Amino acid sequence: QVQLVESGGGLVQAGGSLRLSCAASGRNLSSYAMGWFRQPPGKEREFVAAISGTGANTFYAHSVKGRFTISRDNDKNTVYLQMNSLKPEDTAVYYCAKYQDSSYTTPRDSWGRGTQVTVSS
Repeated sequence: QVQLVESGGGLVQAGGSLRLSCAASGRNLSSYAMGWFRQPPGKEREFVAAISGTGANTFYAHSVKGRFTISRDNDKNTVYLQMNSLKPEDTAVYYCAKYQDSSYTTPRDSWGRGTQVTVSS
């Protein structure tokens, strides 16, 4: 059983940056793809970004491509989401998720509890 804990959220002005972290315990994540998702107020959870087990492949939602960067440090068992040029519409609870294997085309099977990101205009 893996536990995922997100951190790094907060309040930032539009145009600012934040870096989210997702620390895992209970299992080595190097064999698994990881992803970031978000749930804006009053909306459903949506995909943000994913990274393969080795980190060689990444995939982004169109709305964040060019502004957000997903990365991982398998030695630290941690996944990151660098968010630049933040917009008010990026306001959401951000969740980290683990996929069933090294590819992000497989289902997610573990989730963190989320971290709040609020972008003021």
